[in-house]
Amino acid sequence: MNKSITFLLLFICTVSLGQPAVYTVANLHSHNDYEKPFPYWEAYNQGYGSIEADIFLKGDDLIIAHDTVQLKMGRTLDSFYLQPLQQCIVKNKGYPYADKASDLQLLIDIKTDSVATLNKLVEKLKAYPVITSCARVKIVITGNRPAMSAFTGYPSYIYFDGELYKEYTAKAIGKIEMLSDNFRRYSRWNGLDSIPLKDKNIIAALIAKAHQLHKKVRFWNAPDIINSWNVFMAMGVDYINTDHITGAATYLNQLQH
Repeated sequence: MNKSITFLLLFICTVSLGQPAVYTVANLHSHNDYEKPFPYWEAYNQGYGSIEADIFLKGDDLIIAHDTVQLKMGRTLDSFYLQPLQQCIVKNKGYPYADKASDLQLLIDIKTDSVATLNKLVEKLKAYPVITSCARVKIVITGNRPAMSAFTGYPSYIYFDGELYKEYTAKAIGKIEMLSDNFRRYSRWNGLDSIPLKDKNIIAALIAKAHQLHKKVRFWNAPDIINSWNVFMAMGVDYINTDHITGAATYLNQLQH
């Protein structure tokens, strides 16, 4: 069956579990956003709180791609993310969104050498003081990351996506914006019916651990349908990882009415 038809059927047929009213589109994370027909803008126009871009260091530039095939397209982080984000901040007089209370997280997934690629990113961001000085924007590094002992050596506007299963030093925790993990490390649940109680208890303990550290939580490689969104929201997952930009936004907006 066509994937879009399958998703539509799930969207229509899944029963809501009564998720917390506090969840909005700001709790959505646009996973692999650079693969979408309109990178950055589709998620931004929906009001997403977090947008993801994978980067490769190629020569003297940062290219957004997931593999070597996409790498050949030569799409730069500057043109697809940094320049549009700067444009939005300027337009909104120092804020990423017209709503001055709204935050925007740019999650940058490093695919090449952690130190060399991050150093190049820091160098490039020097040309974007509008972004780095914006209190409502967070630049968060995931994927290949330097050793936690090096976290504090990076500029104040650089944060890190920690790994939920790891233990971090007090200094490193200060530079960590959120804690993420591979959902499949803990469960094979496909998002349908109820999540197994054993799996749910393990995941609930991890979420509690993160929240005790005052860190937000995100799971990747997780089920991505309405039923799973409801379960994750009920469990307190802060960012709902999704590839369905419009569908997820539409659903969460409907919850507010």
